[in-house]
Amino acid sequence: MILSGEEIRSRLGTDICITPFLDEHCNPNSYDMTLHNELLVYEEVVLDIKEPNRFRRLVIPEEGLILSPGQLYLGRTKEYTETHRLIPMISGRSSLSRLDCLCTDRRGLEASDIAATGPSSSTVQPIRIYPGVKICQIAYHEIVGDIRECCSSKYQNSRDIQPSLMFREISGRREYEQLQLDFDALAASCVEQCVSQANHGLSGEDPANFV
Repeated sequence: MILSGEEIRSRLGTDICITPFLDEHCNPNSYDMTLHNELLVYEEVVLDIKEPNRFRRLVIPEEGLILSPGQLYLGRTKEYTETHRLIPMISGRSSLSRLDCLCTDRRGLEASDIAATGPSSSTVQPIRIYPGVKICQIAYHEIVGDIRECCSSKYQNSRDIQPSLMFREISGRREYEQLQLDFDALAASCVEQCVSQANHGLSGEDPANFV
C-alpha cells in the first residue's frame, strides 16, 4: 500500500522526515525532491567492483551544466530524509525521462533509511540540467509483518554523494578510504611541468631530460 500525500503530511516528524519540506512539493501519493548543485563522476576507464574507484566532483552552475552521453553521474537531493517503519522508493520524473535523462536510486528496499537521497543519472543525448530542479519523487510503501530497523555501515546516515562501496563487501577493506582524484591539482601540475619544460627548452637544454 502506498501512502497518500495527506498521509505523508500526517507522518512527518514520526515515520517520515523530509528537510526542508515544502507543502507544494507534496503530490497525491509522492513528494517531489530537488537536485543539489553537486555531481560526482568516476575517473576510471574501467570500474572495478573489487577496488575503490577514483572520482571527482562537478559543481552545477546557475546557468546549468551539460551532461555528456555515456557518462554516469552520481548526485543527491537538497532534501535530507529519514524513514522508519516504511519503505521509501525513489523514481525519476517522467518529464525528465522524456528528455532522456534517466534517474535511478542508489538505495535498496529497507524498512528504515536515513540519508541525503542519492539519485544517479545517465543520458543518451546531451542535456543541460540546473540546480534546484525537481529531479525525482519519493513514495512510501507500508510493510506487513514485524519490522527490524536497518543498520548499514556503507550508505546510511550519509549527507553527501556516495560512490560505490561494494569493494568493502568483496575485499573487506573497510578501513581503506575511497580514492579521490584531485583533478584541479593534477591539471595545475601538468601545466607547471609543461612551462618548466618549455623554459628549459628555450635555455638550450634538451626537453627530453624533463619528461
